[in-house]
Amino acid sequence: MRRRGARARSSRRRGLGLRDRVSIAFGLLALALSALLSLIAWGVVSQYLVGERQSAALAQADLHRSLLARGVVERQESVALLLNGLPTNGATGATAVVGGRWYATSPRVQPANLPNELIAEAIAGETATQRIRLEGGLYLAVGIPLAQSDDAFFEVFPLDETEETLRTLSWVLAATAGATTLLGAAFGRVASGISLRPLNELNSAAALVAGGQLDARLPIGDDPDLTPLALSFNRTVGELQHRVMADARFAADVGHELRTPLTTMLNSMQVIKNRENRLPPELREPLELLEGDLERFRALVVDLLEISRHDAGEQLVLAPAAIGQLVRLAADTAAGRPLTTVDESARHVTVAVDKRRLERAIVNLVNNAEAHGGGCVGVVVCLQGHDVRIQVDDRGPGVPEARRALVFDRFARAGNATSGGVGLGLAIVRRHVAAHGGSVGVEDRPGGGARFVITLPLARP
Repeated sequence: MRRRGARARSSRRRGLGLRDRVSIAFGLLALALSALLSLIAWGVVSQYLVGERQSAALAQADLHRSLLARGVVERQESVALLLNGLPTNGATGATAVVGGRWYATSPRVQPANLPNELIAEAIAGETATQRIRLEGGLYLAVGIPLAQSDDAFFEVFPLDETEETLRTLSWVLAATAGATTLLGAAFGRVASGISLRPLNELNSAAALVAGGQLDARLPIGDDPDLTPLALSFNRTVGELQHRVMADARFAADVGHELRTPLTTMLNSMQVIKNRENRLPPELREPLELLEGDLERFRALVVDLLEISRHDAGEQLVLAPAAIGQLVRLAADTAAGRPLTTVDESARHVTVAVDKRRLERAIVNLVNNAEAHGGGCVGVVVCLQGHDVRIQVDDRGPGVPEARRALVFDRFARAGNATSGGVGLGLAIVRRHVAAHGGSVGVEDRPGGGARFVITLPLARP
């Protein structure tokens, strides 16, 4: 259970591909850089705007303080009149403490609304500023001492425009960071695609080799990092091709060497069978067993020769053929009875095929249905899009999903080992169909049984 859980966690970790991880890495890097730059830009701009607003407020408050001080000291005018006569110039209001008495120009700007620290510093003879909240808004309060001790002037300036500007700036910087992240991820996607192109070529070449095309090679470029990999791959595939060709030639030579004694044994068996009535009864049963083994031996030699020719790189001999007639002749002859149905869509379809190989594939599927599938119940030829579909149905138990990818391997046997066959028929089918650019598979037949399906393109790629 622990190993199974570890395998499940490992499969989850492998959910993201290399290109996805590179794209995410580029996106996160772009997000980090843009966030850092946005924070720096926001800090610099906000400090500049607030500083400018504070400098302007101090200058205006100092001007109003001088006007108020001159009027009170020189002209002995009323503090209330002087405060009300000051130009606002964007200020919310002003208040002053003179001779221990408070004067204000607005009910919003009262001593109770000002911070105690600000009042104490201004009365002590120091100019002070502090941001405060009044009725939900942000304001800058300025306190400046007057000529007399314990006298001070206070003025309040709104910071709504500055706050709105900073809010807009923060949204712009956030949107810029998001856009930069997306651009970084897109750039990572493109860059990873370019960087992984040699890996895709390697994957394609490996897939071709796995599919039997042992002449597939990687291009040798001038990249000092990739050239050794391409050379190593090509050398490995070349050695594999050499060994496969040697094995194919060996199998072909063995098959050819076996044909002569096999022919002699088959002819001798036929002579004995012609005189079977002269044999004593106790020899007839061993004779039947020997005849069955000789037939199985003959099928094995024929299949081995067929596969060895394919492994040796025998080329297709293409010729136009009416696909419906070709399948009907091969299937009905193999079954010994008419069982082929050609759909109207495929009745006049002509395809360039290797007739011998395609006929052998059809015959092997019908023989497989007869021997292992409880009998072939029908062969159907039809068109499906741009492909020709050939399906062979049987009435057997079907093929479990776990074995459907294995039944086309060499020497794959049915569950009943006594049913005969050498396990090469379906392997030959897959090789011949793949040589035509098609595919073969098995599925469930409606009503029970198995359905082997060959799909051939109308035009070879």
